Amino acid sequence: MSDAFRLATPADLDAIVTTLTSAFFHDPVWGPVFPDESRRAEQAAVLWRVYATSALRYPWTFVTPGAEAVVVWIPAGGVELTEEEERERPRLMERVAGAGVARAVEAAEASFGAAHPDEPFFHLTILGTRADHRGKGLGMALLSDTLTRLDAVGAAAYLESTNPANNRRYESVGFTPCAGITMPGGGTVTGMWRPAR
Repeated sequence: MSDAFRLATPADLDAIVTTLTSAFFHDPVWGPVFPDESRRAEQAAVLWRVYATSALRYPWTFVTPGAEAVVVWIPAGGVELTEEEERERPRLMERVAGAGVARAVEAAEASFGAAHPDEPFFHLTILGTRADHRGKGLGMALLSDTLTRLDAVGAAAYLESTNPANNRRYESVGFTPCAGITMPGGGTVTGMWRPAR
């Protein structure tokens, strides 16, 4: 790993949630899941905290020094959320944001899950850079650095690109489109695959 990047710890959780909330505020998929923009950051932060907290049980969440950029990998054979977290997520989101948002989150996750490849892969579940640090190459540098770790263990990688503007960036580090995922609320997410090296 580069000295510029490090393994995240539970002490980074608040900073990670802040970064992901900022990074995905206007995302074509995750933005509309929280339709009330005046409450979007507050509501989405609850969801990002669930994912980030759960991911920290694996040693595959990496950050820049101040967590301005975050990459979350779920290792092959792992799961994004535990069974208990999966059961609790819709109830939590309904309490925080209402039944409509809870349904939208579950529908998005079901669409993602249905498109997963059959063979083993490391799952890039989240890559985000805080809005005030965009344009510096932090996210892609962090991604490239962690892909080196995957290459060292001979692992294939898969991701869902929720923003078409990012597809070329992912292609530049070896991902190729492998699935078009039609989202319940409209729009298409691109499943992308990077073979083991």
